[in-house]
Amino acid sequence: MQDLHKPKSEFDERASAEMDRHLETPDWSQREKLALSCRILAIEEHGSGIAGQVTGRGQASGTMWTARFGLGLDEITASDFLLVDDDLNVLEGEGMPNPSNRFHLWIYRQRPDVQSIMHTHPPYISALSMLGVPLKVSHMDTSMFYEDCAHLPTWPGPPIGDEEGEIISKAIGNKRSILLAHHGQLCACSTVEEAAVLSLHIERAARLQLLAMSAGTIQDLDPEHARAAHDYRLKPKPLGATFHYYARQALRIDPNCLK
Repeated sequence: MQDLHKPKSEFDERASAEMDRHLETPDWSQREKLALSCRILAIEEHGSGIAGQVTGRGQASGTMWTARFGLGLDEITASDFLLVDDDLNVLEGEGMPNPSNRFHLWIYRQRPDVQSIMHTHPPYISALSMLGVPLKVSHMDTSMFYEDCAHLPTWPGPPIGDEEGEIISKAIGNKRSILLAHHGQLCACSTVEEAAVLSLHIERAARLQLLAMSAGTIQDLDPEHARAAHDYRLKPKPLGATFHYYARQALRIDPNCLK
């Protein structure tokens, strides 16, 4: 009798090839994707007044794109992004950058692989940050954080100086995300899409963790399966399609965010 159980790697290769052929996304500019990220995170309740930042590495060394200060995530458009240098001086655009963006510059300096950073204070991540415990990954949907989420257990104060930049950039190390005690979350990723999707899902991971902690003891994932799921959930094509799905929601609410 023919063996009906093919190796999982064979199905993985087939799925990846089909994703490459079929999962197309619009050719948005960097600033358009940053603006869409703001709106996506606003819909998912990441807004906290005018706190939080969504940034992207600039083309020239030592520069980054950041939204002008004074706007909430739900109202930022592509034209609201400023190009700043490594001392937050505005090179392009009008307005002032958020002074708390300084620690992003430290991460960009330390991590040449990082192209986008998103830092927000959503409710469940903020609640988890108050408990002094790291993010506990114990579900397939949050496996992209398995062994890939750092924890800063102490709060260095408002991140407006170089001290906080040094502390946070060292704490995140080579990981994609970090839970900041008494503060919020930060994702530092290789694309805007990855940073947005991980920022969205880390809040869901925190919510699941708090729900599970209220009911019992969270069980560990099998490391082998968890690592495989981590890599699968971070495949660029489905991750880009996920970003596009949430972007469509944002554009239905306000198509002018791309202006």
